[in-house]
Order: sequence, then C-alpha cells, then structure tokens
Amino acid sequence: MPRLAPLDLATLDPEQKRIADAIIAGPRGGMRGPFEAWLRSPGLCEPAQQVGAYCRFGTSLSPALSELVIMLTGRHWRAQFEFWAHANLARQAGVSEEVIEAIRTGQPPAFGTDEEHAIYDFLTEYFATNRVSDATYARAKALFGEKGVVDIIGIAGYYGLVSMTLNVFQVALPEGEPRPFDLPD
Repeated sequence: MPRLAPLDLATLDPEQKRIADAIIAGPRGGMRGPFEAWLRSPGLCEPAQQVGAYCRFGTSLSPALSELVIMLTGRHWRAQFEFWAHANLARQAGVSEEVIEAIRTGQPPAFGTDEEHAIYDFLTEYFATNRVSDATYARAKALFGEKGVVDIIGIAGYYGLVSMTLNVFQVALPEGEPRPFDLPD
C-alpha cells in the first residue's frame, strides 16, 4: 500500500505548482512514478526531474539501449513500478519479449547486438561488485565512447534514485497490473 497520499495539484504551494507544471508540460506528460514523492521536497524534485529528462530523452544511447539500462537498474533494485513501466517502454523501443523476461527473472538474455551485451555485462558486473574491470570498461568505451559510458552510469544512477523512491514509498502499479517480482509486501 502506498505510504504517501496522492497530492492534490490544486493545493500545491507556488514552487511545487511551478515544478509540477514543468513536469506535466515536459516530455513525460504527467506526474507518475517518483514525482509526487519528490514534489514534497521541491529542492530535490526540480533538479532530479531535469536530470531524469536528460537520462530518459537526451543521452547518446538509443531508446532501446537506454531502456535496457533502466530495466537492469530496476531489476537490481527490484523496483516493481520501475520495471513494469520501463518494460513497457522497452517493448515500444524494440527490445524483445525474451530479453525483457530474462532480465525480469535474473537470467542472462540472448542479445542480438554487441552493444546490448556490453551494457548487460557492464551493469551486472557493477551491480555485483560495485566496480567494473578494466576489460569491461574498455569494451564499453570502445562501443560507446567516454560520453556513452558516462551516460550509462548517469542513467543507472538516476534510475537507482527513482527505484529507491518507488520502493520506500511503495508506489503502486496501476490497478490490475501484475507485479514483475515476487516480493513480500
């Protein structure tokens, strides 16, 4: 059960309203996910949502690769809402159902490209060890360049914050949607 009551957009203070209006008017088009929680701290919400807009819509990675990073991060944090939302976006970006299901269940996917496999190896190594080996780093840098590696880390870091927010405040899936992970309530 969600830990925070829904915000009434009509009763926001001026700073909250300005930020909420910017989120709604931006590429997301709404206040789903972590935004209602973050809006309770406008000083966090505003820069976080701006970083998120870059991480979701402006990086050097293709939408499919970005969604792969986000799903791996959501899986790492076992964030129900995060994985559910971005599995749907990954499908729209062309990620196969087999890859999505393998990530959901924690199995190594059968990837179609070196880029997908490199991102998987990079992030699963990092999530398992909190480090990346020289060989894994060199492979990612060769495929994505320095900017791309920074973008991978930025996306994973941002969606780590999102996942933690969703988990702590128990943001619910839409009514009737199955939970991606079998976790105790």
